[in-house]
Amino acid sequence: MIHQFKNNGYNIVLDVNSGSVHVVDDMVYDIISAYEGHTVDEVVCQFEGKYSKEDVEECYAEITELKEAGQLFTEDIYEPYIDSFKDRPTVVKALCLHIAHDCNLGCKYCFAEEGEYHGRRALMSYEVGKKALDFLVANSGNRRNLEVDFFGGEPTMNFEVVKQLVAYGRSLEEPNNKKFRFTLTTNGILLNDEILEFANKEMGNIVLSIDGRKEVNDRMRPVRSSGKSSYDIIMPKFKKVAESRNQMNYYVRGTFTHHNLDFSNDVLHLADEGFEQISVEPVVAQPTDDYAIREEDLEILKEQYDILAKELVKRKKAGKGFNFFHFMIDLSGGPCVAKRLQGCGSGCEYLAVTPWGDLYPCHQFVGNEDFLMGNVDEGITRPDIRDSFKACNVYAKEKCKSCFAKFYCSGGCAANSYNFHGNINDAYDIGCELQRKRIECAIMVRAAMAEEE
Repeated sequence: MIHQFKNNGYNIVLDVNSGSVHVVDDMVYDIISAYEGHTVDEVVCQFEGKYSKEDVEECYAEITELKEAGQLFTEDIYEPYIDSFKDRPTVVKALCLHIAHDCNLGCKYCFAEEGEYHGRRALMSYEVGKKALDFLVANSGNRRNLEVDFFGGEPTMNFEVVKQLVAYGRSLEEPNNKKFRFTLTTNGILLNDEILEFANKEMGNIVLSIDGRKEVNDRMRPVRSSGKSSYDIIMPKFKKVAESRNQMNYYVRGTFTHHNLDFSNDVLHLADEGFEQISVEPVVAQPTDDYAIREEDLEILKEQYDILAKELVKRKKAGKGFNFFHFMIDLSGGPCVAKRLQGCGSGCEYLAVTPWGDLYPCHQFVGNEDFLMGNVDEGITRPDIRDSFKACNVYAKEKCKSCFAKFYCSGGCAANSYNFHGNINDAYDIGCELQRKRIECAIMVRAAMAEEE
């Protein structure tokens, strides 16, 4: 399978199964589109009057060489692997600890209902968190590197327990031959020098939630108690975080909605404010929500990604670049096979833990009792749920089988699939459209920057 597209003046050909990317001229682009299933004489005839016979024959021969070298029109080497992939032992390598089911913001698009997750407000105790870390170590097999994200709600509302759990995790490392990488996701309202000093010492990554321009951020992310601006509170704090970490190992993460379809301006606003690690993603919401992305918004949003990609290239070439999360793509090798086929590993390699110790496939399933997998005391009591997630991969989804993006998005988000279609083996269609566009832009950015190397 190949995918051809034009972007920012580049003719790009992606060989889906091998991951090979070719930037070509107009003639090669045309002839590749006509190559498969046709003889050289048929292709010469098709382009008679446009290209010379000699040029077409030479180009056809070069394409054939690339095919024989495994760089064009390659066979799918992953599908035969799928049975052994589904039968592999389950190793848990990451937990999302819901350290606080409470929040001091009232974000209108929050899937967690302002931190409550369809239930009650609660803070995780040290005892529950300790059991969660013990569960992770016990179920991680021979894997040494483990990941724990302190999540919410707003985790800084329970920061003493965060500190205690980090200390406990460190105590487990040497005797169990493990290494924890901790992450903190925060809205920044309670962020202070003490928290930042601790985070810079212990957190491998910090995720800072902000949507972009002041008016955009404050429309969707007001302070819960007063309804006032959160932007004014968090922006100076976030700048301090970014500089204190030397513009590495953090990112500002925003959400765009139907209300700011010109979201490239929010990304560029964050870049202009000095942030070099940026992620701004489309909201996932039901069609009845006034802020939901609609099908008629897609062309505007695709144009926005093009605008952003071109500006990113321009800034990078001028030495003033930044990283945009969705345009970061590895064309040299990419993820391992398991990652390509399954993605985040929710429900098997990655689990979410509630304040009272219940286990769910990921943070977006928390509160849905149909996906309650067990708890930190008894472990996994519903292996059938785990097995259904192990079987969730790009070959289990009809929409993915013929999609050029499948080995980059790995089938998309299981929670989004469930929320829109009632099962985890479908795909969120609007999300897919935007994902395909982001991947095209990401490849174009890499092609443009390769000229500088």
